[in-house]
Amino acid sequence: MMKSAPSLAEFWMRLGSRFLPFADAVTTELPLSRLLRLSLFQVSVGMSFVLLNGTLNRVMIVELGVPSWLVAAMVALPLIFAPFRVLIGFRSDHHRSVLGWRRVPYIWLGTMLQFGGLAIMPFALLLLSSPAPSQIIGGRIGVALAFLLVGAGLNTTQTVGLSLATDIAPEASRPSVVAFLYVMLMVGMIVSGLSFGVLLDNFSEMRLIQVIQGAALTVVALNVAALWKQEARDPSRTSARRERPLFRDSWHQFQAAGGTVRVLLVVGLGTLGFTMQDILLEPYGAQILNLTVSQTTVITAVFAGGMLAGFTISARSLRRGFDPYRMAAIGVTVGVAAFSAVIFSAPLMSPALYRIGAALIGFGGGLFAVGTLTAAMALAPNGSAGLALGIWGGVQATAAGLAIAGGGVIRDVMSALATEGHLGAALVSRATGYTFVYQIEIVLLFATLVVIGPLVRWRHPARQEKQKFGLVEFPG
Repeated sequence: MMKSAPSLAEFWMRLGSRFLPFADAVTTELPLSRLLRLSLFQVSVGMSFVLLNGTLNRVMIVELGVPSWLVAAMVALPLIFAPFRVLIGFRSDHHRSVLGWRRVPYIWLGTMLQFGGLAIMPFALLLLSSPAPSQIIGGRIGVALAFLLVGAGLNTTQTVGLSLATDIAPEASRPSVVAFLYVMLMVGMIVSGLSFGVLLDNFSEMRLIQVIQGAALTVVALNVAALWKQEARDPSRTSARRERPLFRDSWHQFQAAGGTVRVLLVVGLGTLGFTMQDILLEPYGAQILNLTVSQTTVITAVFAGGMLAGFTISARSLRRGFDPYRMAAIGVTVGVAAFSAVIFSAPLMSPALYRIGAALIGFGGGLFAVGTLTAAMALAPNGSAGLALGIWGGVQATAAGLAIAGGGVIRDVMSALATEGHLGAALVSRATGYTFVYQIEIVLLFATLVVIGPLVRWRHPARQEKQKFGLVEFPG
């Protein structure tokens, strides 16, 4: 009995390390309670993302009758700040403050921007639902401003929050810690999607306003709890006497690394292919499959669940030495099948096929994002991961913004042509505009496969240098 006890304990320790992917994230410096509390800022980011990209875009298009091209432009506004993430992180690295904090001021600024945007959103929606043309114009301006503020807050909070996590965690556990934070982002999206679905089951404009106001207060509460006693004050690090390093030399080194144009083209095309549906997936379920607000809001959670599965599988495979370009290509292939499923759900009137397609879009997008980011990180000279992240994020954000805005415009134009009979009697359907966008996405994904083909090299995992990828640099 005395000999079997240590063996049993060792067995459970090995079992936990093998099947619990973030068991090694907990350390003496960062115990589990502190890590869970720190991860709350990711939960708030996920909640805001679901509210903007899921619930509000469907309500404005379907219930309030706002043109989808205008909603697409509003949803794309937060992406304007995404390319500046690398500059935000760089500034927080070298922030000058007599209080000795580098990260806290930026996270608090991001929190206030999020709160401000969500605080004015209900009043803008009230104006948007008014029959008076002047009030409608004021409502559209207010909603655009709200989306802009929330987007700036999201990007600031998440970028600097991940930097704070990197500061706190020991070097050996940083990949697992930040991977855990990204899982919490997906958890926040899933829980928020389900919660919003329950709260909006009996939809009314007043109920929507209450949900938005509650979300604004929840963002502040979560971020304050995440920040509390996390960053130690050190005035020597934030002294005005310290010089800020230049980043121009690193930029030139990255340009001289070679082989980046094709990789970034893959990122751009693939992002276009996966993102044009961002504001169309829920309205598609509402207008074509006659799903309720609650049912379509849950689709965001389904999408996030698929993406979380993609993150988990790709991270596990890349740690074993799987080729990142091949991983991205598999994700693109899954995306082609996913959009095909969504297209066929309309003539079959199958909500189940629609949900399967949404989950596969998230899964394929997760594989593609992790694969291309890993490939871009490998091109960074002298370990300049921040610069590689900034370039990757800039291309990705620009492509996503163009895709979201373009998807809404194309859907409106093609739907108008179809319903007026200009495309023939067979295409007189509300689904035509949506289907046209999904078909364009399939073409873009096939183009991505063509571009990524020369980058894929078959190497046996046993012969390939293993890459420890814990989503440590993933910008979300």
